[in-house]
Amino acid sequence: MNKILTFVLFLLVTSSAIGQVVGRVDKKTKEFTIAPDQPSNYTILGYQYPNITTRKMICFSSNVNTVTDNSSKCLLGAYFDTDKMKVGDKILYLGMAGSFAKMNYVTGSGKKILFYLPKSSFAIK
Repeated sequence: MNKILTFVLFLLVTSSAIGQVVGRVDKKTKEFTIAPDQPSNYTILGYQYPNITTRKMICFSSNVNTVTDNSSKCLLGAYFDTDKMKVGDKILYLGMAGSFAKMNYVTGSGKKILFYLPKSSFAIK
């Protein structure tokens, strides 16, 4: 019985991890986007360095409390999707760094801030 329960829990965790691919990088423009109204629950965190133990820089989540409270205390803020970022701000893909992608948060005034997203959270199309 315990083996069956463990297997079912493994499947649930694995299937939710697969469902985390909600972001998209445009091949031509290198712009990263998350569309509004994703069909699944998600939380994507960007980090100061390509390591999940470093400072959390940005959060995208479907959870209202996570976004409104910025519960991860992310320097760049917490958002439901990239459309909710400040007008003129965008995120550009710079390349891979191990299992992370090096990203550039570019403000409308041109200020650039580097951060890293897990590769499993987006696809390049």
